[in-house]
Amino acid sequence: MNIVFVLILASLAGGLAGLLFFGGLWWTLRRALASPRPALWFVSSLILRSGVTVAVFLLVGAGDWQRLLVCLLGFWAARQLVVRVTAPATTASPVISVESCHAPGP
Repeated sequence: MNIVFVLILASLAGGLAGLLFFGGLWWTLRRALASPRPALWFVSSLILRSGVTVAVFLLVGAGDWQRLLVCLLGFWAARQLVVRVTAPATTASPVISVESCHAPGP
């Protein structure tokens, strides 16, 4: 099989694992905050998300550092995507003026 095709598949698998991991984290936070037992949500989600992610990395990597590295890059790219998609709608950042950095005058 062509090595480039294998690396593309490894990247896609890492991206899918990242979407499941970080998307699942976002979903868990939303559900747990409204739940009477948030600890149960967090612990069970962590175990499930981590188990799936480790299984994907073990299956895709299979002892080849190149596939493992490309899978990790796909995982990282999925994290970036989930952070952008789930960011709050307001992008207003606090602006610190030069005047506010000085001590008050006499």
